[in-house]
Amino acid sequence: MRILIIGATGRTGKLVLRIALEQGYKVNCLARFTNRIKKREGLKIFEGNPTNEIDLKKAIFECDYVISVINISRKSEFPWARLRSPKTFISDVMTLVVKIAGDMNIKRISTCSAWGVSETKKDIPKWFNWFINNSNIGIAYKDHERQEKILSESNLNWTIVRPVGLTNSKKAEKIIESINNKPRPSILISRESVARYLVESLENSSLIGKKVVISKGLNKS
Repeated sequence: MRILIIGATGRTGKLVLRIALEQGYKVNCLARFTNRIKKREGLKIFEGNPTNEIDLKKAIFECDYVISVINISRKSEFPWARLRSPKTFISDVMTLVVKIAGDMNIKRISTCSAWGVSETKKDIPKWFNWFINNSNIGIAYKDHERQEKILSESNLNWTIVRPVGLTNSKKAEKIIESINNKPRPSILISRESVARYLVESLENSSLIGKKVVISKGLNKS
């Protein structure tokens, strides 16, 4: 089986790439800066932009699955920092993915969104809601909402993963899966856990058509 990973140069995307290869998948990556991706067995690297239909078609060819881990980036972690990406970057990419995937018989699409998008906004802490409403953080949340709508209204097999606050922990974690705020999620999860969940979601039929919040449970013994 072959996966197209969109966003493989990002902090979470790099982990998705590593885990997918470790689990025996063949992987295609589409990136503007291919020098940021180390060549490995089982990996094909395509240079290009995921908002370019020709580039995306080349990268998705012969793939069975797609994982999107893209986001709208800012010039720094400062919430009011200027954007590096267009305001509709995430949804523009998903529009093309849905269009092309339908023609190429893609079996499954899993995308990384965020806790606090759409109906989950009421569930997040008030202080974080304030940042979404009053800083450039909110631009990404609005576009995640747009991409979710595009994907959920398609006829494709999809899973939308909404992680809570991300950490860089490498420790094994038990994952809490929450739908409609049940059970109530915790507020943190590692990028490692999110990456592993995204890869494993591809062949989990129970997650087809689901929007699931994932968070950290008790550590495994």
